[in-house]
Amino acid sequence: MAATTTEKKQIRIATRNCGFIDPENIDDYIGVRGYEALAKALAMKPAEVVDLIKRSGLRGRGGGGFPTGVKWGIALGNEADQKYIVCNADEGDPGAFMDRAVLEGDPHSVVEAMAIGGYAIGATIGTVYIRAEYPLAIKRLKKAIDDARSYGLLGKNIFNSGFDFDIELKYGAGAFVCGEETALIASMEGKRGEPVTKPPFPAQAGYWRKPTIVNNVETYANVPAILVKGADWFSSIGTATSKGTKVFALAGKITNTGLIEVPMGISLREVIFDIGGGCPDGKAFKAVQTGGPSGGALATKDLDVAIDYESLIARKSMMGSGGMVVMDETSCMVAVAKFFLDFTMDETCGKCTPCRIGSKRLYEMLDKITKGKGVPADLDRLKSLAVAIKDTALCGLGQTMPNPILSTMETFRNEYDAHINDKKCPAHVCTALLTYSIDPNKCTGCSLCAKVCPVGCISGNRKEPHSIDQTKCIKCGSCYEKCKFGAIKKD
Repeated sequence: MAATTTEKKQIRIATRNCGFIDPENIDDYIGVRGYEALAKALAMKPAEVVDLIKRSGLRGRGGGGFPTGVKWGIALGNEADQKYIVCNADEGDPGAFMDRAVLEGDPHSVVEAMAIGGYAIGATIGTVYIRAEYPLAIKRLKKAIDDARSYGLLGKNIFNSGFDFDIELKYGAGAFVCGEETALIASMEGKRGEPVTKPPFPAQAGYWRKPTIVNNVETYANVPAILVKGADWFSSIGTATSKGTKVFALAGKITNTGLIEVPMGISLREVIFDIGGGCPDGKAFKAVQTGGPSGGALATKDLDVAIDYESLIARKSMMGSGGMVVMDETSCMVAVAKFFLDFTMDETCGKCTPCRIGSKRLYEMLDKITKGKGVPADLDRLKSLAVAIKDTALCGLGQTMPNPILSTMETFRNEYDAHINDKKCPAHVCTALLTYSIDPNKCTGCSLCAKVCPVGCISGNRKEPHSIDQTKCIKCGSCYEKCKFGAIKKD
């Protein structure tokens, strides 16, 4: 059967085995060259493994995009009696499920990669910090670890090389801030999940103050393929500064939702229209939020931008872990910024004042604007505070929190102005700014709207045009949804 346009645009590396093997059968994984990469690594010197990862150009897929090989090299160069390899599987972005898909569909790729990383830096202990809300991923990862031990692929003297390595699991309680590596490490040590200032970096002094490598699931999933196929093969995919592929979770107002894996450098237009199928029901595309709640909104003018680390940052967005939420013409960008800020405000650890207090003040200003109580001076205050938080917050959560506000204010300033000056929501989303009225020329007097109104603000005789008492209307929209004749207008 001929490949569809959706399939042709994708290249599967991190998700290469997902859906093709039984994730609970280690023999299936071995049958697709599983653990061959580990055997190859153990035949090399640790520095040679690190150099191979450096030459591949692999960068961290958790959001920061730091070169993986460089990070491993720092840990290798720091002498210690104990080192650690940590897998960050505490995926917390709204609408993101990239790591879960890999752990559920191909857990051995992460197990093998962590063993390779352990050998490369001189670590004997690996820890997967995983969300407790991922029961199936936990179940399959546990089985993969147990099976690898029984096959001699974890534990003592792996492949008779003299290398010892084993993996344990630690469970996260759903704190978004624990996606930041120092907060994650603090949580692993039984402390509050709060970030600490750097340096020293975890690769120098991390878990229990020992050299520690923290990479996310997708980063590790690429490592075995790089060892088997070579650094040149991997670096031939993508762009000059962003090598390989990236897994994205397409969500929101888009026809084809779900996971995709595409080469770095592909355009937003190709992802949203060729792969995602555009917005459903004939609605026009309006914006896409890349990088999860910490990213920024990109509009129609950005559709031809290449998806790579530098290009997205230049447009006040970011790659992030791979969440991609699409908005159509019915989306209010002020409400979208408020939605993402509500999430990050709730997820702040509270350690630093800019994030703890600043997020609350930002939310209050956005809430005021969406309720029609904003004044022009609020926009200057909003931008000034957003920039201040971005410059002074302790960790990446606070530093990127203002991105949705700053990007929407720049691209969709007209919507902010309409909320403040006209007291109108152009997308008819913000409830406080809506007005429902009945067109007497279309109303048949069926009284269905009056029956569903929870506050009884609609009156009129049967078979005669009805009217809405604006002083009583709570703007719930029940009448608008139930009217069969299009007589009720929403302004």
